[in-house]
Amino acid sequence: MEWFAAPEYWLGRLIFQRGLAVLYAVAFVGAALQFRALLGERGLLPIPRYLARTPFRRSPSLFHVRYSDRFFAVVAWSGAALAVAVAVGLADLVPLWASMALWLALWALYLSIVNVGQRWYAFGWESLLLEAGFLAIFLGNDSVAPPLLVLLAARWLLFRVEFGAGLIKLRGDPCWRNLTCLYYHHETQPMPGPLSWFFHHLPRPLHRVEAAANHVAQLVVPFGLFAPQPVASVAAVLIIVTQLWLVFSGNFSWLNWVTLLLAATAVAAGPPGPPATSTPLWFTVAVFGYVALVLVLSYRPLANLLSSRQAMNASFDPLRLVNTYGAFGDITRVRQEIVFEGTDAAHLDADTVWREYEFKGKPGDPRRRPRQWAPYHLRLDWLMWFAALSPSYARGWFVPLVTRLLRNDPDTLRLLRHCPFPDTPPTYLRARLYEYHFSSPTELFREGIWWRRTLLGDFLPPMSDERP
Repeated sequence: MEWFAAPEYWLGRLIFQRGLAVLYAVAFVGAALQFRALLGERGLLPIPRYLARTPFRRSPSLFHVRYSDRFFAVVAWSGAALAVAVAVGLADLVPLWASMALWLALWALYLSIVNVGQRWYAFGWESLLLEAGFLAIFLGNDSVAPPLLVLLAARWLLFRVEFGAGLIKLRGDPCWRNLTCLYYHHETQPMPGPLSWFFHHLPRPLHRVEAAANHVAQLVVPFGLFAPQPVASVAAVLIIVTQLWLVFSGNFSWLNWVTLLLAATAVAAGPPGPPATSTPLWFTVAVFGYVALVLVLSYRPLANLLSSRQAMNASFDPLRLVNTYGAFGDITRVRQEIVFEGTDAAHLDADTVWREYEFKGKPGDPRRRPRQWAPYHLRLDWLMWFAALSPSYARGWFVPLVTRLLRNDPDTLRLLRHCPFPDTPPTYLRARLYEYHFSSPTELFREGIWWRRTLLGDFLPPMSDERP
């Protein structure tokens, strides 16, 4: 079946699979370094407590068999090591069946983590990495040409990511329709990057052009992915360019990177690929089975796309095989930040000296330049942004976080950039709510100030550790 194979896409497959393996490695390393404070046996949202109330059928995971912090670490670091091996070419050095087994193992290990991750893993890029990772199983390796049907499935996934994000904007905040959302977005996004200040200070007419270009990139260009070449390649390149624009303007974990890697699979390579053997019958059957599964599971995501009540970033099956995506249907106009402060004073009065804690990624010290973290994901920093929007996002983990800070819990402090009480825990801790705005060019270049902030009041009044 000559139509089954698409050797002209060998380079796109290579870029996609190697890049995806790198992102898997980043995700596993992030899980290994952050899980003890967030999800461990003594974490803010402990996995054992979650497993006790959640059946396997709702949340398939290796951890239903057994859980311990040591076992979680083994899973995360094993996943990272396997991902690095695949990124440097292991999957192309082994037989086809073994290559597929490697990709299946990566998907199963990360699914096991995501499905017990609770609020810390409730982001669209988790499902996107898993859906793209499952697709990678059926792309084959250097021993076979890329299967055309799987490449089309990759375009269908890319279409849902882009078109879903475009529709949620068009149906959501009016500022997307009047092209003013980017007056605010670069300043109020969850975690600004090192260039976000400069993007925010672009002329307002250019912000309107940005918003209009976003509509074209997400609502028009994705249809070109299903056109004959070279139109499909042009559409994919345009998506790659817009995703790089987003990479430079903020920190969105690996969302943009997976999206542009998917776009790479739609670009036809000119030179011929490495010699490939004929496609085994069993692999052909597996590919047809995968594509049939995608078609069946696409019903609910497609219905969601067409619905006036479109949901963002929803998974309709516990294996997260075919999902729906979308982002920033509503744009925050004003940035609010929660700032923790502690004191070692025995009693509180008007002269009490409070010292601030610093997070790694989220804004705090007005003189601190925003950092580039993506594709690495700082999970606590992101949830702190949501908590500032509404205390309901902090339900279940915020007070335990305060308690751990009052006790200088080592695992929790490792999630922070700076603790002002490295030797002895504070006697009191409070959380204050500030309104943040990017500084003016004069304030930045003359005074080194990146942010201006105004105190709004207490988010949490002073608390002490009432241990006996």
